[in-house]
Amino acid sequence: MSAVDDNATGPHPVDRHVGLHIRMRRKALGISQEKLAEALGLTFQQVQKYERGANRVSASKLWEIARALKTNVAYFYEGLEEETETVGRGFMGANAQEFLLTPEGLELAATFPRVRRPGLRRKVLDLVRAMAEMEAEERAETAGLS
Repeated sequence: MSAVDDNATGPHPVDRHVGLHIRMRRKALGISQEKLAEALGLTFQQVQKYERGANRVSASKLWEIARALKTNVAYFYEGLEEETETVGRGFMGANAQEFLLTPEGLELAATFPRVRRPGLRRKVLDLVRAMAEMEAEERAETAGLS
């Protein structure tokens, strides 16, 4: 596969998975991209690219990242096999990753489990679903499809 083909399809799913885990671990420890970049001798833009999966992380750099984030290298690959199997069954793996790569998605994923009452959790889900449907309808109207 050529470099052009790679760019047309976007980041490799494994690179996105590793990047997402870098971001989640960094956020869990309360470390900014700037601080992590400084510890690694990189720019924060490079850390951003790693987290998005836009740039692949070399084995040696992943080792350094694991040390800076006080974890082991295997952490960054956790769940990869299950995710691949789930995506094969039609789960929105890429969409879920894209969501978790946003600041709001990561915060929502961290905060939502603290809502303990099932009825309230269902209402939050219903609200988000209704808002998404409204937005889809607005986009359809704007595109002249409605």
